[in-house]
Amino acid sequence: MRDEPVVLGIETSCDETGVGIVRGHTLLANTIASSVEQHARFGGVVPEVASRAHLEAMTPTVERALERAGMRFADIDAIAVTAGPGLSGALLVGVAAAKAYALGLGLPLYGVNHLAAHVAVDQLEHGALPKPCIAMLVSGGHSSLLLVPDVAEEVVSLGSTVDDAAGEAFDKVARVLGLPFPGGPHIDRVAREGSGAAIAFPRGKYDDGTLDFSFSGLKTAVARWVEARQRSGESIHVPDVAASFQEAVVDVLTRKALQACAKYDVKDLLIGGGVAANSRLRAMAQERCDAAGVRLRVPSPGLCTDNGAMVAALGSDLVAAGIAPSRLDIPADSSLPITTVHV
Repeated sequence: MRDEPVVLGIETSCDETGVGIVRGHTLLANTIASSVEQHARFGGVVPEVASRAHLEAMTPTVERALERAGMRFADIDAIAVTAGPGLSGALLVGVAAAKAYALGLGLPLYGVNHLAAHVAVDQLEHGALPKPCIAMLVSGGHSSLLLVPDVAEEVVSLGSTVDDAAGEAFDKVARVLGLPFPGGPHIDRVAREGSGAAIAFPRGKYDDGTLDFSFSGLKTAVARWVEARQRSGESIHVPDVAASFQEAVVDVLTRKALQACAKYDVKDLLIGGGVAANSRLRAMAQERCDAAGVRLRVPSPGLCTDNGAMVAALGSDLVAAGIAPSRLDIPADSSLPITTVHV
């Protein structure tokens, strides 16, 4: 294998079929086929619809990635795939495809953790990760704080959501406000016309001494506030509601992240996952990191959402670290713990 192996990564944990190709930490291709429009009319991701969409999109997405990278299968040195966590049926499609490519091409296979891949992807833009760093992952399914001594070998869970994840709360509040699915980008857009101080929404687990998150109460508070005004016939200024909700989420996320940095005396914070594309989160995180003397790393929005490049990036780290390839009978594990970086 070359000093900087070329790794093809496959991501199918939810509603996006992602295929990425990297050489070391150099991004060569990142192609995505999203089924989000098929789910929009249901107001959320339908697992069976997602699985069927992955089946249809897999081969053409792989072919597009190879074309964009200017490569053939003969140029690939290893295959990496998300083995979990995620939707069971969706994961099975990606894992089965990766096994077929690895077996057919005679290449090593690396089953990787979706969450650890969200950490590894930042290296494609900002270089090797500091050791250690604190990572905060925020998405539709996860809100987690991690201590990362080495993303290829050790990830330690410091805190996570006890109910709704941040992205899930964005989707549910967007539905209450009559905004389209997925809710995150639309709340971010509408909130720019509102005031984050207009409504004092609650901040769950704000001063509880843990590094865990809770957004279910906030989501319910927004719904009750809207319902009360609808019953009384009062007008609802959606931008103010969106901005105030967003401010509450971002305040909690950044506060907990900086608490983790202080507790473990770590001066580098990485934020990843789909919600990391939120403009207010990025701005507040930068403000608070600057004030605390913490260096902030956030991938560009296109690498925050689920994609194959992040899987390939982690696969490349595993190859470079000399980690043994996965067996060809690896399972798709919908509840794979973050502490299991590879299977």
